[in-house]
Parts: sequence; structure tokens; C-alpha cells
Amino acid sequence: MRCVKNLFVLYTGGTIGMLQTAEGLAPAGGFEARMREQLKGRDAISLAWRFAELQPLLDSANMTQTNWLAMRDAIVSAVEQGRHDGVLVLHGTDTLAYSAAALSFLLLGLDVPVVLTGSMQPMDAPGSDACGNLHGALATLQAGVPEGVWLYFNGELMHGARVTKLRSEAFDAFAVLPRERHGERAESLPAALDYRHPRQSVNLAVLPLFPGLRAEHLRALLGSGVQALLLECYGSGTGPSDNEELLAALREAHARGVVLAAISQCPQGHVAFDIYAAGSRLRDAGLVSGGGMTREAALGKLFSLLGSGLAPSEVERLFTLDLCGERVYG
Repeated sequence: MRCVKNLFVLYTGGTIGMLQTAEGLAPAGGFEARMREQLKGRDAISLAWRFAELQPLLDSANMTQTNWLAMRDAIVSAVEQGRHDGVLVLHGTDTLAYSAAALSFLLLGLDVPVVLTGSMQPMDAPGSDACGNLHGALATLQAGVPEGVWLYFNGELMHGARVTKLRSEAFDAFAVLPRERHGERAESLPAALDYRHPRQSVNLAVLPLFPGLRAEHLRALLGSGVQALLLECYGSGTGPSDNEELLAALREAHARGVVLAAISQCPQGHVAFDIYAAGSRLRDAGLVSGGGMTREAALGKLFSLLGSGLAPSEVERLFTLDLCGERVYG
């Protein structure tokens, strides 16, 4: 546990700092002054903090891999050059869980806590949850947070690579669902996954399986240049195993180096290919199991692994291992 004394606050935009415009709520600058005004007189917060705005400020619905990399660069610079011992990222809620997961893998090895938060309503709105989330995150960092990436929301501190957004309006919008998590922990991490190692954007896609999915749908997606495809399978990792053309499309893509990964589309599901023949056939076509990982965690993990320049075979191996608690509790 590290009690933060010299905090770096990175404001990326999001509802927490939005102001009303003719087109509706939109990200607005100048949030540092509003934040300091809200915290004035709160004696419980004594840590020092420096504020920075990530440009351009975003509605998080517009979040991209490029923005994730910019966040990572700003955080690394603040820790290594600015000597900050903790980081608070203010972020919109639409993609907050995706960013928390991506940063969990982009910042492997960073020995300071990184906490993300935001709000369902702007800070200036009557009855907003913004002040509670902001003050709570600061108080939690001051009291002590383990190294790694976390999400603080509605009074709870949650693991950054396990959390998902469940609700679009309620203040308790985020949760860690009881998905079964098991797997072998990585004994060590390759140097390419260290937070200091640069990353690059990659071509990823996500596809839920559904009754009526055609092989030509899959071939069109796999032929678009994707480096990895995350398939959201049924139940414990099953799919249309009697569709030979679809299975052939998967085998062909895997043979040319496309990473094929599987998670369960059930909110509390996990992949265990060997339970059903319909799962075994997908495994034999080249899919690797994401176990009980969420979509956010699996996507962020693929992004970090492929973006580090690792070969597809190494990406597949590491995808099945636990790197930061995304697959194994405790």
C-alpha cells in the first residue's frame, strides 16, 4: 500500500467537467479551478497535486487507441520526470472501463497507483455524484492504494482489469462481476511488456456470435486487415461448430497470423472449451481462451500485447496467462 503525497491529476474530459452548449453537454477546459474550488475547505485532503489537461479533451465516446497511448505517455512522464507517487485520471464513463483495462496492461511494472474516476453528472449539476467520486478518489489515494490501475466510483475501489459498466444512468454504474477467474500466473514479463516499452496502435475487432452468423460475414471482417479478432462466444465458449465454412475461415485466418481469442458473452460467464464439442472445435480452429476476462480486459490485453510488437504465437501464450490479476483473484 502506498500513501500518495505528490499526486498527478490528468483530466481527459468526460461528463465530470462538461458544460452545457447549444448542442448539449460537451467537454470544457478550465476544470482545475473548478476542482480546487470544490475541494476548498475539505481539510481531510492534504496531499499536494499537479493538474494537467490531455488535449484534445474528449467525450469518452470518442476514445481511441491513440488517446490511450497519450494517457500512458503523460502518466509515465509524470512519474519518471515529475516524481509523482500517484496518479488520478479524470475520464468519461462511456469508455472508462475500457481505458482502465488498457492502462492496466500499458503500465505493467509501474510502481505507483493509478486511479481512474469520473461521474454520471457534471460537477455543476444539482445533486451530482462528481464531488463524491472526486473527493473519495483523493481520500483513497491519500490513505493508501496498492500499485496498479484501479477505478474508483460510488464509494468503491475496483480492479482496473476486472471492472465493467453495467448501468447508463445510476450512480452505481460500475461493478466487478463474479465471473469465474482461474489460470496460471505469468512467472515473469518479457521486456516488451514493461511500461517503459513504447506501444503502437493495432487493428483489432470484436464480434459477438449470434444465430445466423454467416461465414461471409466472418471472412469480410477477417479480410479487413485485423491483427486480432475477439470472439464473444456463447456460454462456456461454444459456437456454430457444424458450419464448416465458418470454421475454415477461422483456420485460414489463424494460419496467416491473425490472433483469435474467445470470451463468454454471458455477464457472469467464462470460457472452458473442453466442456462441449462445440467449444472444442472452435479451439481446434485456432481460438485461445480468455477464461473469465471481460470484453474490456481482453481487448485491452490484446492491444498491449500486439502493440508491443510481439509475435502472434507469443501473444497467444501470454493472453492465456494472468499478467495483472485479470484472470486470477488474489
